[in-house]
Amino acid sequence: MAAHSRRGKRRVMAEMNVVPYIDVMLVLLVIFMVTAPMMQTGVQIDLPDANASTLESNGAEGPLFISLTEAGDITLENGSDVLSELSESELTQQLAGQLEKSKRPVYIRADSNVAYRQIMKIMVAAQKAGARNIGLMAEPEAKN
Repeated sequence: MAAHSRRGKRRVMAEMNVVPYIDVMLVLLVIFMVTAPMMQTGVQIDLPDANASTLESNGAEGPLFISLTEAGDITLENGSDVLSELSESELTQQLAGQLEKSKRPVYIRADSNVAYRQIMKIMVAAQKAGARNIGLMAEPEAKN
């Protein structure tokens, strides 16, 4: 009878131990939180401040971004594609190729220390490529 009572006290556990899965998920969460800020691409530019409203894009494709650094480097960003160190003629050719498919807006991001003359050259290059909707980007003005 003693052997029978021992067997009766043992039960089979049908529950799954989820603690290891939670540990793995927390480690993955930390990895994604650390690497997400590093995934941002683009050119680092110190945009000027302006008190203006934001522009909205109504096309299926996103806008094209032209970045102009203080050193005069021109970069064209098309979503995930980034073309760096373009000349004005190369910029016009690349923009013409992108704009012939659809009339997407073109936004110019210029460093706050760039001369007005250089920004105008970029705008003229974009117009020659067929851009009809050109905007200048700025940082929102700090509210004190």
